[in-house]
Amino acid sequence: MNNLSASGLYLPVRNVKPRNEGLTILIDNGVSIQSFKDTINSSADLIDFVKFGWGTSIITKQLQEKINFLQEHDVHFFFGGTLFEKFLSQRKIDEFYKYCKMYHCQFIEISNGTIDISNSEKAKYISDFTPEFNVFSEVGSKNCEKSDDCHTSEWIEYIQEDLEAGSAKVITEARESGTSGICRSNGEMRYDLIEDILSSEIPINNVIFEAPNKKMQTFFIQRLGSDVNLANISFADPISLETLRLGLRSDTFNIFD
Repeated sequence: MNNLSASGLYLPVRNVKPRNEGLTILIDNGVSIQSFKDTINSSADLIDFVKFGWGTSIITKQLQEKINFLQEHDVHFFFGGTLFEKFLSQRKIDEFYKYCKMYHCQFIEISNGTIDISNSEKAKYISDFTPEFNVFSEVGSKNCEKSDDCHTSEWIEYIQEDLEAGSAKVITEARESGTSGICRSNGEMRYDLIEDILSSEIPINNVIFEAPNKKMQTFFIQRLGSDVNLANISFADPISLETLRLGLRSDTFNIFD
């Protein structure tokens, strides 16, 4: 469905915030406070979440200032799943809970992309945290060889298991480099895996695809439309991603006509 915009162009209809689909999730990998504020200030209407990648929140000196700024601009946040895994590896889950509560987190990410625990064990933690947090879980290993060995049927089983455990949405791993999970180590997307996920009974609005580069963003928008959920978006890219969603770049120019 297209809508006549203020410019006079017909563009795809995009839901306004708060959105349940068409989510754009930026990754803060340590951007400066001024760059952080500039991006949020100029593009808050396009940004649904900021993820403080892996364990950056632990050593970000101006973390609370960033969080306050996000809250002022109606942008949610969560900490990277690797941080959860670090607490878990040291048997400090209670401390992880206190850490999230200290920053008044509404959303958390639970993953097993680095540590060696089963998906069923991960699902148990999802169930444990769901009563007090909105949980985003992640499926897929950060280890390229291990990820490549994970069969499509396992991916689908794990996504379904996470959703049944209470995960609000499941993120498909790609890393910030696009070299693992739904991608191979050379950056090539695992199209067969993606198509099998799409053809399964999993509600696609409950899946968030990590898509750190234009190639991946373009593919998912061409395949699933402007309201696909995308994560690991660079702080430099919220506007360029939105133009892809609206067919204002050559890559997606004709798909909404």
